[in-house]
Amino acid sequence: MRKVICAVFVVVTCITVIASCSKGSMANNNSGGTTTFDCASSPKTFAADANPVIQTFCNQASCHNAGSTNGVGPLTNFDQIFNARASIRAAIASGIMPQNTTLTTAQKTSIICWIDNGAQNN
Repeated sequence: MRKVICAVFVVVTCITVIASCSKGSMANNNSGGTTTFDCASSPKTFAADANPVIQTFCNQASCHNAGSTNGVGPLTNFDQIFNARASIRAAIASGIMPQNTTLTTAQKTSIICWIDNGAQNN
């Protein structure tokens, strides 16, 4: 069990480091190409931009609602989302989340730019 936890930690850390190297400039999308995230000209807030997308596609989709044990667990409030921000960023930038749907570039930008600009509770 301990080896499994260590392996998961290493994988998540590697994904986070790889995703962090791009720091909002380029990220893979589901079509195999790249998407540019212009965070400088479009500041994002938690309440108006990132949280509505997360609640719609992560929480209400029953993947990360209250009591969830999927991935990073529940994503129902700022603290949970803030604590999982590196994993969220990596999963969205790589296109592996959300499952069973695809976010638009604007939706991805809302979350990634909010995270890259300090993930403030604003």
